[in-house]
Amino acid sequence: MVRVKKGVNALKSRRNILKRVKGFRFGRKSKERMANEALVHAGTYSFAHRRDKKNDFRKLWNVSLGSAAKSLGTSYSKLIGNLKKANVELNRKMLSELAKNNPETFKKVVEKVS
Repeated sequence: MVRVKKGVNALKSRRNILKRVKGFRFGRKSKERMANEALVHAGTYSFAHRRDKKNDFRKLWNVSLGSAAKSLGTSYSKLIGNLKKANVELNRKMLSELAKNNPETFKKVVEKVS
């Protein structure tokens, strides 16, 4: 059997791993085994937090809609209920953008569904 030396490949993979952990703290930026472990964990956290980000933004839109609705004399739940009854298909993201950037348009929407 022919002897296979893996020096070039090992150096390439080591270099790529250490490049990806640049900026990490302590031994995780310089020690190959710790760096590999840190990358595995970072990948799982980034996957999970990409999902969480969607929930975080929805919560933010709900809070901004609630405060905008309060200023117009209604509550968040009544506003959303009236929008559904009136078949207004504006999502929470667009409604909160309206409330923040175009308050007069948001006021017209609220008056229309109330």
